[in-house]
Amino acid sequence: MSTPRAAGLGLLGLACLFAVAEAVPRLGLIDPRHLPPATAIVRRLVTELGDAALWTALGETLRSWAIGLALACCLAVALGVLIDAVPGLRAATASTIEFLRPIPSVALIPLATLLFGAETGSTLLLVVYASFWQVLIQVLYGVADVDPVARETARSYRLGRWAHLRHLVWPTALPYVMTGVRLAAAVAFILAVTAELVIGSPGLGLRIQLAQSGGAVTEVYALIVLAGLVGVAVNAVVRAVERRVLAWHPSVRGEVAR
Repeated sequence: MSTPRAAGLGLLGLACLFAVAEAVPRLGLIDPRHLPPATAIVRRLVTELGDAALWTALGETLRSWAIGLALACCLAVALGVLIDAVPGLRAATASTIEFLRPIPSVALIPLATLLFGAETGSTLLLVVYASFWQVLIQVLYGVADVDPVARETARSYRLGRWAHLRHLVWPTALPYVMTGVRLAAAVAFILAVTAELVIGSPGLGLRIQLAQSGGAVTEVYALIVLAGLVGVAVNAVVRAVERRVLAWHPSVRGEVAR
């Protein structure tokens, strides 16, 4: 499907969603006090965007997102490569990884509040934990996908560890790593807002919580829409970075060609 057509269909879908969100409360299917019309939400969002405090809160959320995602990616890549490089370490760590990975990040909220209170550190802990597994699993898949024949060839040429990592392991694992980063970026943003909403640490989630506590229903929906728009922007930026980093990869070249 061509890009302009896909974009047109996407806009059509959004227009339909907007029309439904406008019609449902006005037709009395849902009490407008619980779900305001879409036009009222948009007007409130425009008003909120003129508030400097909103941009400060959004900046806090994006800072927690970026720092947490960067830490998670660095730790996951380093650990994934180490597990591949040390014989027997993958088998020794498999059960531990499978035990820790399914633990929901929100289950760590009590621990985060005990360690850091209602501060940015609590948000970072949850963001790093949730994002780390997304990247680590992809790294492990990537390093395991290295062609055995290529490994034997590199061994016969007596490539050093650094040369083996740079010229053999990394090019094979990089597409997996970028997939993990893309998945982790979305998870990290979700956890950043969730942590702020539940714990009360500074950011967009805290602002949503305060609006909800004050009964400002339209403001709550406006801030939720803003969070969704930021999430879409985050995904678009990460995908653009992925295409640039993997411009040499056949899958990306094929995508660009279409």
